[in-house]
Amino acid sequence: MGRSLILNASYEPLGVVAHRRAIVLVLRDKAEVIERNGAVFHSEHVRVEAPSVIRLRYYVRVPRRMHVAPSRKAVFLRDGHVCQYCGRAAENVDHVVPRSRGGSHSWDNVVAACRRCNGKKENRSPAEVGMKLRHAPRVPTDGFWLRLLVGQAEPEWLRYLPAS
Repeated sequence: MGRSLILNASYEPLGVVAHRRAIVLVLRDKAEVIERNGAVFHSEHVRVEAPSVIRLRYYVRVPRRMHVAPSRKAVFLRDGHVCQYCGRAAENVDHVVPRSRGGSHSWDNVVAACRRCNGKKENRSPAEVGMKLRHAPRVPTDGFWLRLLVGQAEPEWLRYLPAS
């Protein structure tokens, strides 16, 4: 079964639902079809084109995002599975300011690193070892989490999704 991108009344992307759920929302007049992808669903009496993008007819208040602790998977996704010191494939998560020196396990202190760079740095700062970060670590945006939720985006979704 396919998926549909669901937008708030303000065209803000909210998430992804199965085609079946999207069709129910449209048939109950709770949402309108913005884009179609050509798939068709049949019942005994009804033929319905599957929506690819739907927009709710009413505004849904989205609560502020909760703070999400950095996990290995999320750090790798944020950093593109690339070592933030040398650019090779990342295998480890490194604390820029080592925890043994008071560094925290927070988004602005963890980066993806290859085994070689992580071993070279050990429990020292990058400056002490003569290493430089390619990109400063940062807290992921709401757009990052939405892209993570959406996964592989359909081409017709791209204009509605944030860039990062």
